This record gives sequence, structure tokens and C-alpha cells, in this order.
Amino acid sequence: MAVSLDDLDSHSLRVVRAIADHGSITRAADALGYSQPAISQHLKRLEARLGMPVVTRAGRGVRLTEAGRVLARHATTVTTALDAAAGELADLHGLRSGRVRLAAFPSASSTIVPRLLRTMGAAHPGVTITYTEAEPPEAVAAVRAQTADLAITFSYPGDRVDPHRESARGLAVVPVWRDEMLLVLPAGHRLADAEVVDLADLADESWIAGCPRCRGHLLELTDARDFVPRIAYETDNFVAVVSMVAEGVGVALIPSLAVGSAGRNDGVVVRPTVNHDHRTINLVGAAGADAVPAIATTASAMLGLDGAAWSLTSVS
Repeated sequence: MAVSLDDLDSHSLRVVRAIADHGSITRAADALGYSQPAISQHLKRLEARLGMPVVTRAGRGVRLTEAGRVLARHATTVTTALDAAAGELADLHGLRSGRVRLAAFPSASSTIVPRLLRTMGAAHPGVTITYTEAEPPEAVAAVRAQTADLAITFSYPGDRVDPHRESARGLAVVPVWRDEMLLVLPAGHRLADAEVVDLADLADESWIAGCPRCRGHLLELTDARDFVPRIAYETDNFVAVVSMVAEGVGVALIPSLAVGSAGRNDGVVVRPTVNHDHRTINLVGAAGADAVPAIATTASAMLGLDGAAWSLTSVS
């Protein structure tokens, strides 16, 4: 029995791709926003049209057959092309409609994201943007799984577990801004009046560490300055970090965006490091997704935001 193009459709390809990514019909259904029975019935109809199985049972989950793997391999290319075609048609209507699914890390939620939403809402009210908060590894994975169209992420120089390497293979990763790492010191600290501070001058201090990747970057920087920081407290809550520093229980190194998201606190001073340590803010999307007008317009709005408001500079 020959298979024709009439036997295939974009929804079937998305279903097979989701099963490949998630390893079960139930999780694929959750990712696509459908019920498990609906996905199962759709698979049965697809297999009937093709005349061959697409999935087979594997323990409590399923795995793709050879036919399923063929469909999954071509799914991303085909569905991206179809989305691009639909997007170009929407562009003819002046972006009066369109949807963009955005993911970004927590400290971007109160800094970058609100300004991006305001900018898009003012210029293109017909474009609907949905937002999910996710750390960079999860945000990159969401773009790969096609559950997010764009992700705002960050990366540290020399990060051994940088999610923009192997896991982002085949995706577009655009460096946008340089986000400076800043030392947060109690207002009465002996180095409070310094223009810049050498990490080595804080070797005897107690430290307050942030998220695991931020903590790993701190350890790399202090190792380069020949000391191991005495980490007294750990929290992912940057408001808590700044408040702890204000109470004099330690010092901290956090990104400029995180300082902005924590809000003003007169009990601390913020100083750059002598080496002007930094991280990079990135925009991640599927390769070719900029052919979809709503996605391209949102990306352009992101790239056009005034980074100076967050003490950021463009990456050349």
C-alpha cells in the first residue's frame, strides 16, 4: 500500500513529534493541550491511513516504530514551514492576528518581559503573547519541543553546563545584551565607597549564593582569584538576597537584572567587579521561525528594547 501526501497532515506530525519528545501519549497530550483519548484516537486514524503502526508499547510508555521515527524526523521542518506560510498570510492582514508563546527566566519576569509586552501591545494589539516562566535549560527545551516560540535566556562565560550548546543544536541563539555581574554590599561596608571591587578583597566575607548556575559561576570567578567563598546562605529569591545583605549577614554577586528585579534597598550599595564580570542575555527560537511574522515582530521588539534601563549594553 503506497502512502500519499493525503495520508499526512500537520496535526499528525505535531502529535508524533510530541510523542518522540515526551515518551508517552499522556505527556504528549498534556504538551499539546489535548486529552489522552483524543491523541490515541488520532493515532489510530493515522495508522489506518498509513497502513502501518506508528507507535508500539514499551513498558508503561510507548516508543516510535520505524515509520514513527520517519515522521518525527521530518515533523519540525514541515510544521515550521506550514507555520511560516500561515504567518505570511497573517502578515497580509497587517498582523491583526497571531500568537507567540514566550518563555523567560524569573528575573526577566519583572524587567524585560513587562516592557516587551507593553511594546507589543501598543504596536500590535492583535498579536497574542502567552508567557511561561522557566530557567534557561527548560526554556531552551520548550523551544525545541515547540511548546514555546521564543525564549529569553542567559549564559555565563565558560559555563560547563551551558544549555545553549548541545541542547540548542539546530535552534537559533542570538546574543542580545551584556548583563553585568554586580557585588551587593552592606551600605556601611569598608569597600562601599570603591568604584570597582576586586573579588579577592572579599575572600574573608560570608557569602549569600543564588541559583545553582549563579552559584557555579561565583565559584569559577573566585577560583580564578585563588579563594573559595564561605557560602553561609543560599536562596533563589533575589529580594531575600538583597535584604540579607542589608542586614549585614553577608555579601553577594548577582546580575544587574536581578538587582533591578529586587527593587530599591537603601541598606545596600552595588558595585561592579574589577574585571567587569558579566553574563549574556540571549534570544532563542527555532531556525527559520523568523519567517512567521508575529514571531519576527516580537523578536524585533525584544532586540529594540532600551537595555540602558537595566545597565545593559549591546553585544557586538
